[in-house]
Amino acid sequence: MTRRTTYLADSDVFITAKNLYYSFDICPGFWKSIVHHNEHERVFSTDKIRSELLAGDQEEKLVKWIKKDVPRDFFLPVNDAQVYRSYEEIMMWVQDHPEYSELAKRRFAEGADGWLIACAIVMDYTVVTNERSTPRSKRSIKIPDVCNKFEV
Repeated sequence: MTRRTTYLADSDVFITAKNLYYSFDICPGFWKSIVHHNEHERVFSTDKIRSELLAGDQEEKLVKWIKKDVPRDFFLPVNDAQVYRSYEEIMMWVQDHPEYSELAKRRFAEGADGWLIACAIVMDYTVVTNERSTPRSKRSIKIPDVCNKFEV
């Protein structure tokens, strides 16, 4: 029996889709399909990603879509003891990583990416992002690099 994959989407998936490929006006089916796949428990994100997305202009179509069309349980809470432990492991690895600058470490700690990955670890979900691996980067910590380290 094949295991069904469940996905956790990074904020850039929504932002890039809106800006480049799947404008709400041109391709409303894309946005409906996200909700559809969530209803079938195939795609989610986290409440930290929701907060990032809602921090934008309140008149922005993406913000309105989240508020109006996306079920609240699409954005999984990260206030779970196992998620906290996974997040702590991720942050310890990031802090101990010799390549990353202090600014990169601080930005990563302030953002939602670590929480997204921690949730994926606990739930055994696949992270979806537009970021590309750059393991030798000093200035930024990329989701694929952390996911590779933690086998997500």
